[in-house]
Amino acid sequence: MSLLQELRYPSVSEIVASARALAAHRPGLSTLRQIGVSRAGRPLHLLSVGHAQRAVLVVAGAHANEPAGGSTLLSLAERVLYDVELRTDTSWHFLLCADPDGASLHVTPAPRTLLDYHLGFFRPAGPEQPEWSPSVLPPDRLPPETRALTRVIDELRPYLQATLHGTDLGGSWVQLTKDIPGLAEPFAKSAAELHIPVETGASDAAGWPASGPGVHVMPAPGSDAAYPSMPDDARHSTWYHAHRYGGLTAVVEVPMWASDLVDDPAQHPAPAAAMRGLARRLRLDARQVETVLTEVVPRLPGPDGPLLRAAKWALELVPGLADDWVRTPPADTTKAYVGSVDAFGRRLPLRAAAMLLRVLQEADDRAAPRLGRLVASWSDAFAEQFGARWVPLDHQVEHQSRTVVAAALHARDNAV
Repeated sequence: MSLLQELRYPSVSEIVASARALAAHRPGLSTLRQIGVSRAGRPLHLLSVGHAQRAVLVVAGAHANEPAGGSTLLSLAERVLYDVELRTDTSWHFLLCADPDGASLHVTPAPRTLLDYHLGFFRPAGPEQPEWSPSVLPPDRLPPETRALTRVIDELRPYLQATLHGTDLGGSWVQLTKDIPGLAEPFAKSAAELHIPVETGASDAAGWPASGPGVHVMPAPGSDAAYPSMPDDARHSTWYHAHRYGGLTAVVEVPMWASDLVDDPAQHPAPAAAMRGLARRLRLDARQVETVLTEVVPRLPGPDGPLLRAAKWALELVPGLADDWVRTPPADTTKAYVGSVDAFGRRLPLRAAAMLLRVLQEADDRAAPRLGRLVASWSDAFAEQFGARWVPLDHQVEHQSRTVVAAALHARDNAV
């Protein structure tokens, strides 16, 4: 029985085993090689299919809490292996997992509820994320995962880098470092066929131009950011490294749970007031987690591990972000955008609480039951408010795969 039929996300070791089997099946056409190691010494693997100089690079596992990418990568690799047209004058290269250390700490391969998902949640602090670290760290402090990824980009010079991301609850959208004319239509068609909402006002792309519903194009370097307080800037991430060689990056997001609240293009009746309310709630929620953190820190053994570092980093983002939402005019005035910001505002303190809970449970700290009740309450409220409905894993994978293939074909044709 395949992993998709089992409706669970594969582990990194299972992804590597599947990639090795694919490479062994067509050894003259495909290879699997190690291109680096993680901070903890875990291998980083690249699967390559085809030998053409023109290349597509697909990256999975950049964020440990976004597990659909591994399944999508395997599906794409198998499709490319058997589809001669996709391999005509193009080689495909698949980085199996950009952050295997992070993947080892996110431990919900088959979540059935948002609470299941958060009880095993992990997402590293920004400086420890392979794609984002260049936006917050000097070059001499970049983690080995980042250096391995940029070496692969330097070697392959891909005309397209597709990086596979996801969201816990919401819709699907695409972020492009350069526009790909023609992509919006197949993206929207795929989402509609698979009953996945399109996140037309994604907070991650606040203020960006759109080439179609849910297809957002990053503004040029030097443009004002919608959220000035955020320490990272996508324009300094590894997504822009492909530009050195005339390429571009497509970030393809797919939800685990869908919500129609992020797919409503109607004008919000009072967007500025709504943003002020969301900022107030964000501050209050974060304060509850900070109260627990302040209480337990003297009882926890040091030094801080990755879970505690990540929880603290998430909480540190809150004051500036809440101020951004109040002080700057809304980047978008649609119900979809306000819904996306609402989800972001719930997500940040919930993730901090979930990671802190895991630390407290491991330490058998007496505050763990209290924090556990908070995580459960917030997870349930998040799902109820947004009418969360599970997106079958095969639908997540199919939509993400279709979008990557469409991006590759349209980017190729536009370059000719």
